[in-house]
Amino acid sequence: MSADIRHEGVIDSIDGQKVTVRILQASACSGCQASRICRAAESKEKLVDVDMSGAESLSVGQTVTVVAGERMGMTAVLLAFGLPLLLLLVALIAGVTVTGSEKVAAIASIAVLVPYYIVLFLCRDRIKKDFGFRIIV
Repeated sequence: MSADIRHEGVIDSIDGQKVTVRILQASACSGCQASRICRAAESKEKLVDVDMSGAESLSVGQTVTVVAGERMGMTAVLLAFGLPLLLLLVALIAGVTVTGSEKVAAIASIAVLVPYYIVLFLCRDRIKKDFGFRIIV
């Protein structure tokens, strides 16, 4: 039941085994026929770096598909939103229980996120190894 996350893109540059692909990330409503007049529809260009052997067979301007596993997307959501929310709630409940003050608990629960994001930042190279994209021509 594992589906891949796919984005069509154009190769922007090739540097050795590092291929940079420009993809258009669109919101869900950008495909709607009314999106031309609706302000809610948005799309952004993103650059995705893909490390791959055999990059010499590709060329700049070539249309490719960038693929990431669904598990990778779920892990990213967990690291970016799930764990911080859990830490926030646990710290908030513990803070109210220990201090009895909602203000102190609120400040403590937000303060707990600072070390979390610092650790996440320090581990970015290790995390980057787990989050690999691949290219399908």
